[in-house]
Amino acid sequence: MFGTIFNTMMIIAGSLIGSIFKKGIKEEYHEILMQAMGLVALGLGINSLVQHLPSSKYPVLFIVSLAIGGLIGQKLKLESRFNSFVNKYSKGNLAEGLSTAILLFCIGTLSILGPVEAALKGDYTYLLANGTLDGITSIVLASTFGIGIIFAGIALFTWQGSIYLIAILMKNSLSNDLLNEVTIVGGILIIASGLSILGIKKCNTLNLLPSLLIPPIVFLFMHLFHL
Repeated sequence: MFGTIFNTMMIIAGSLIGSIFKKGIKEEYHEILMQAMGLVALGLGINSLVQHLPSSKYPVLFIVSLAIGGLIGQKLKLESRFNSFVNKYSKGNLAEGLSTAILLFCIGTLSILGPVEAALKGDYTYLLANGTLDGITSIVLASTFGIGIIFAGIALFTWQGSIYLIAILMKNSLSNDLLNEVTIVGGILIIASGLSILGIKKCNTLNLLPSLLIPPIVFLFMHLFHL
């Protein structure tokens, strides 16, 4: 868990530094930082698709995952509930920033493969690299959205910690194909977040989050029935 702890601490440190910068940044600079973060999200999401979609053995699975996951999220009203909760304790657009931060930090190749490599091989290279990148990103996000970005560190710790434990428990059955499919869906969610930040199209990204659960469920079903 050393790598995950390092990754989390980098986000916390970056958020604290960024929140200090926020107090001295003029409005026009906040706006350009917002645009920068939107473009970063688009770039990372597109890169994830370009890297992993050609390797997919189930090219329809991400479509089904997004459709089913979106319906579940809409039914549960995840987006509106999350926004209402965050807005109770903050002003401005922290909810949008926090949801974007969680996606950027948690749904990426390094953040998913890092805990797996740490659990199976004791290799922390991915997590150390990811922590450094997340630390820099959190500075920019916090300087734009505020200190609340620090809570994305808690989400990342829970996410990577869960993957770490699952990898230990499922050493022989955890497949690269499953990780590939989850990363594809995650890439699309990051793109949706980027579109929202840039004001191109308001996407209810949080309502699509259950989509990430569909590939593991499908793979578990195939494993149980030897499909």
